[in-house]
Amino acid sequence: MDIKGKDASLLGQIIAAVWVAGWSAGKFISGGLQNVSISDIIFSGCGEAACFTPVYFSIIMDKIKDIRFGDTKQ
Repeated sequence: MDIKGKDASLLGQIIAAVWVAGWSAGKFISGGLQNVSISDIIFSGCGEAACFTPVYFSIIMDKIKDIRFGDTKQ
C-alpha cells in the first residue's frame, strides 16, 4: 500500500485539528468562560489555519504550474 504525501499530510492535519479543538474545548470546560482569554481563541484559530496551509499551498502551486506550463498529466 502506497501512502502519498498529500494523503499523509491530510491525516496529520486532521489529527492536529482534532488535537487543537479538543485542547480548546477542554480548557473551556475545565476553566469556564472567565478563564478563556481572547488570545487563546486567536492562537487556536491560527493553529487550525497553520495545520491546513501546506497542502492547500501545494495544490495552488500545482494549479499555477499547470496554467503556466500546461497540463502534462494525460
